[in-house]
Amino acid sequence: MPYKFYKTLYYNHSMRFYHSKKLTSFSNLTHAFTTKESRNLAFHVGDNQLSVEENHQNLANELLYNRDSLVHMKQIHSDLVHIVSGEDDFLNPPTCDALITDKTDTPLMVMVADCTPVLFYDDKQKVIAVAHAGRAGAFKNIVKNVIECFRDAFKSDSKDIYVSVGASIGVCCYEVGSDIFEEASKIGLSYAFEKRNNSYYLDINKILLNQLLECKIKKENIEIINECSCCNTQKYFSYRAEKNTGRFAGVLMIKK
Repeated sequence: MPYKFYKTLYYNHSMRFYHSKKLTSFSNLTHAFTTKESRNLAFHVGDNQLSVEENHQNLANELLYNRDSLVHMKQIHSDLVHIVSGEDDFLNPPTCDALITDKTDTPLMVMVADCTPVLFYDDKQKVIAVAHAGRAGAFKNIVKNVIECFRDAFKSDSKDIYVSVGASIGVCCYEVGSDIFEEASKIGLSYAFEKRNNSYYLDINKILLNQLLECKIKKENIEIINECSCCNTQKYFSYRAEKNTGRFAGVLMIKK
């Protein structure tokens, strides 16, 4: 299985997160996928704002970045990719579902609770990106838009881009209706479904992997963790399992 995701868990005080083996090999990067022990990082789920800010500060302290320079997103289940500008910061998140930059000391964050967090890095051009790829993002092929932005805005070559795909709801738990199957079939994605007991189960990672390969990302540059957030609610926030819940995240930064 060439797409196995090798992960290492690190324990730092009360924080718990895991790292991509491939991205860890680049000494100029700071990155992590957080878990529930990092606490909720989203401002829109009814949590106390000061508590969320404290959670962000704790994570920034652990990963050694300036919290106020973090760029996160108002995620809307779109295929919009935003090139980070000087106007973007912790208090002014852009409305989009992917971020890309070549700026140093500018951490990017994607938040999820069953959707897939995706981290991208081009080591040649020194460009990073993060994407929020749930069902809508996968159906709209947001990863293709991200790769095209690498090429068009930063002159990247697909063969130089590394991709790490974090934990998300798996095909084991992601039951959908026949209407979703029909919608997917119309755009050529029926291969990503399993039918069990007259119900349809969707494999988002299968779609993302296929889309990345179609974008000419090298097989050996792709890492996928096949951990289901819905099965592992002791470790991850899961909207499907818990409804009113927090968000875990993927974070990526180029160090100066």
